[in-house]
Amino acid sequence: MGWFKRLKDGIITSTKDKKEAPDGLWYKCSNCKEASTIKEVKESFHKCPKCNYHIRIGSFDYYDLIFDGKFEELFPDLISTDFLKFSDLKPYDERLAAAKNKTGLDDSMSVAVGKINKRSLVVAAMDFTFIGGSMGSVMGEKIAMAIDYCIERKIPLMIISKSGGARMMESAFSLMQMAKTSAKLSQLAKAGIPYFSFLTDPTTGGVTASFAMLGDVNFAEPEALIGFAGPRVIKETIKKDLPEGFQRSEFLLEHGFLDFIVDRKDLRNKVGDLLTFFQ
Repeated sequence: MGWFKRLKDGIITSTKDKKEAPDGLWYKCSNCKEASTIKEVKESFHKCPKCNYHIRIGSFDYYDLIFDGKFEELFPDLISTDFLKFSDLKPYDERLAAAKNKTGLDDSMSVAVGKINKRSLVVAAMDFTFIGGSMGSVMGEKIAMAIDYCIERKIPLMIISKSGGARMMESAFSLMQMAKTSAKLSQLAKAGIPYFSFLTDPTTGGVTASFAMLGDVNFAEPEALIGFAGPRVIKETIKKDLPEGFQRSEFLLEHGFLDFIVDRKDLRNKVGDLLTFFQ
């Protein structure tokens, strides 16, 4: 994977420096606590070389892993604004500005089109570092526009979910995206175009309760946290102890919520197989 950068006519050949993987020379795994060089981590598909723990990565890292060399970003000018003039501990517009400065991203979701084994695919991917990958009106609109793009060109859609849920700073407008995206996906289904939902750590809240669970194929990374409410909230609500790992992808696979789990190193080949199968 090269680090050469070329921005021309919307074609991107680098990670665009928008990633969640650690910087520096060394990485200490939050799972096994062992240290590895950043070079080793990147060569291991952004996983811990010692225990295979899947480190959270950003949308452009996934594009590099999935696509055959190059891709085109779609709808890059669609960004969130503080249309409600919302303020809690700080104004929403200040939170947006801080998130942009911190991450170099314009919002919590980006969309790209490229090829896998010479077959076209549109991928909409979230970045958890941008306000927890939260679902706001821009995320819903980007998914809707991606679906229209797929229907018009008869290209399959894949959404990579990594989200803490709805963006509270947009109030009911955020919750409306659940119905909006679900309705748009029904249009994609009627057009006979496949939709692959890839759930990564974490996928929670309104994202889980809408488009993340509506794929023709639903699959996840190992040990990904997937659920609606958090374990603590559920335990306090039902007043019962919860099964060990009940919101991890392995538990969900065992109970029929997922079709399969894929290691990140096998992701490109697996998605390529899906494209071949559905074609």
